[in-house]
Formats: sequence, C-alpha cells, structure tokens
Amino acid sequence: MSRLEKGSKKLLNAWAFYDWANSVYTLTIASSIFPIFYSALFLSEIKVVSAFGFNFKSTALITFVTAFTFLVVTFTSPILSGIADYVGNKKNFMKFFCYLGGAGCIGLYWFDLNHIYISILFYFMGLIGYWGSLVFYNSYLPDIAFPEQQDSVSAKGFSLGYIGSVILLIINLVMVMSQDDGESKMKMMRYSFITVGIWWILFSQYSFYFLPKGTSAGHKVTKDVVFNGIRELRQVWKQLKKNLRLKRFLYAFFVFSMAVQTIMLVAVYFGEEEIAWSSNSEKTTGLIISILVIQLVAIVGAVLTSRASEKFGNIKTLIAVNFVWMFMCFYAYFMITPIQFYIAASLVGLVMGGIQSLARSTYSKFLPETEDTTSYFSFYDVAEKIGIVIGMVIFALIDQITGTMRNGILFLVLFFLGGIILLFRVPKEQTI
Repeated sequence: MSRLEKGSKKLLNAWAFYDWANSVYTLTIASSIFPIFYSALFLSEIKVVSAFGFNFKSTALITFVTAFTFLVVTFTSPILSGIADYVGNKKNFMKFFCYLGGAGCIGLYWFDLNHIYISILFYFMGLIGYWGSLVFYNSYLPDIAFPEQQDSVSAKGFSLGYIGSVILLIINLVMVMSQDDGESKMKMMRYSFITVGIWWILFSQYSFYFLPKGTSAGHKVTKDVVFNGIRELRQVWKQLKKNLRLKRFLYAFFVFSMAVQTIMLVAVYFGEEEIAWSSNSEKTTGLIISILVIQLVAIVGAVLTSRASEKFGNIKTLIAVNFVWMFMCFYAYFMITPIQFYIAASLVGLVMGGIQSLARSTYSKFLPETEDTTSYFSFYDVAEKIGIVIGMVIFALIDQITGTMRNGILFLVLFFLGGIILLFRVPKEQTI
C-alpha cells in the first residue's frame, strides 16, 4: 500500500479511530467494571490483602500499584519516544504497547486474590499498555495533520473514543445485570475484561494499517539517542525558568492536577467502599450509572468552562473551577447515601472535562514563540504523571494508615487550595 499524504482524510480518520479502540480501557477497566469487580472480591468487612511482605488495605494496594505504573511510564516514555522518533519505528512501539495492554485486559479474566502477583501483573500490563501507546499515538498528530487540522482531528478522536467506550460499557452493563446472583455477575465482569482486550486489539488494526511507520529510518540507537528525550526535558526546564508566567502556571497545574487525577482514579473505589448501598445489585448498577453520568456531564462541563474562559479569562475560570473541586471534596467526606453519590458524580463530571481541557489550552497559550512545541508538551505530560504518582501515593498512605478513604479525599482539599493560591500568582502578562 502506498503511503497516504499528510492531511489526507483517510489518514486523519485512521489516526482518530485509535481513540475508538483504546478508550474502552479507561471507561471499563480503569473507571467502572474492574474497580467494582476488585472490591467485590473481598467478601469480609475487613478488606485486607497480603502482598510483597505486607498486609495492605485492598484499596491502598491497587492505588500503590497504579502509582508505581505511572512512575514507570513517566521515566520510560521520554526515552522510548526519543528512540522511536530517531529510528523511525514509532508504529512498532505503539503496536507493542497496544498488544501488551490488550493482553493485560484479557488476563484480568483470571484475576484472583490467591494468585495476587500474576493478577497485579495483568493489571500493570493493561495500565502501562494504555499510557505507553498513548505517548506514541499523541506524537503522531503533527506527522499526519497540518496545524490547521489538528484541533478538529483531535476533537474527532475524543468523540470517537467517547462513543465507542460508552457503547461497550452499556454492553458490559447488560451482560452483568442479566444475571441474578453475585457469582454469575462476577463471571460476566470477567468476560467484560476479555471484550475490552479484544475490542482494543481488533479495532486498532485499522489505525495500524494506514498510519506511517515513522518519520525517519535507518538510524542506529546509541547512548546519545537513548537519553535525548531526557535532555530535551532539561532544556525545556531551563527555558521555563526564564518565563515567569508559564513557570508559575505550571507550578499551579502540577499541584491541582495531583488532586484531580487522584479523584478520577479512585472515585469508583470510594463509591463502592464508603457509600451505604442497600444491596450488591444496587451497588453494581449505581456505580456503573455514575460513571455514565460523569461521562455525559463532562461534555457539558467542558463547553461551559470554555465559554466561561472566553468571558472571564482562563486563569479566573480555573480558580473558580478549583473552588468547585474544593467544595466537592468537603461534600464527599460527609456523603453516605447513593443519592448523595450521584450528586457528587454530577459535580465531578461538570468540572472534570473543563479543568483538563482548560489547563492544557492555557499552557498552550502561554508557550513562547517556538517550533519545538513537542518538547514543551512532553514536559507538561511528564509533570502531570509525576503529579499523579505523588497524589496517588499520598492518598494510598492516608487510606492505609487511617483505614478510610474519606480522610484521603478531605486531605486533597489542600492541593486545590494550593493550586488556587498559585493561580493567583500567575502574571497577567508574559514576564521574562
């Protein structure tokens, strides 16, 4: 097959379609079915699991593993993306992580507390496969689309991902709710993990068929190439020190993003453990419906946030959104009933999409005149992932020590408060 021209409709559609393929992981595995399944494995009131020579609270263990995975991605992605760009085999790297993640999802079918290490390995494979493939997927954008096309094709990918993931989640929900007893529901949850892995690997083939191998070829990997990505990040940090507005905004983003990402990753575990559901059936249905509510409201929230930023400015809007997140944390600490949880889910959805999209666009607006935007956004992504690691570890420690996730949620108020204070310090004009 001849290589498609940059900017061609077929090439842009092929790139965007990978969102359809991989977004099922974030919705079914990371956000809904797996957290419910994992929590249901613990039948006793005391949810403790032995691993690595320690007795962990169940939610603390999965949070620690998630944090460790993000730590691995944080340090390997700049190195791997640098190698892939240099030797021109970006697609092979993307394929590797896609298949690794898909295999990990399928492997979750056999997740069992009696074989905790291999079970955690499958969970690790899925998580690192998703985020690892995303590094190379995102880096394709300037290769396949012209600057004036990038916003629209990126939005198209987001839309396809949302539609595909919701379709599969509804199918999985029907599978689970078609069963009457708990054991049969658990079996259907295990089958849903297989559907995610197959969906991810199968639909990614369309993208892999049309995407180019890479932008260069024939180069050998040397020590300099391996560490080139890290050197680029160091150069960005040196440039950031000269740009006061961008530097202060990045500090603020780093702090409030810790809390945002942590809440998004632990929300379902919190709902399963801390909310007084009347039955296991109501719990399963309620948690999955809450995830769907978050997804739907997030679209509205992103639009409202965008309009607010046009009227009041990015920084003022971000400050207001952080105040809403603070209120949500206080509210979550006291909520007990399913109705209260649904209200919290609506609040999270309202500010989740808005704060993420607005933070990224604000960072983009504050960038200096440069053609090397890839390095700046690589630095942004690394900062976000380091924030996730720190936030998840702190949350897990509080959960492990105090025995309740409520204290961890309440502690996150400090991160939002710190983010607000730092946002107030961002200059209105660029200062060198």
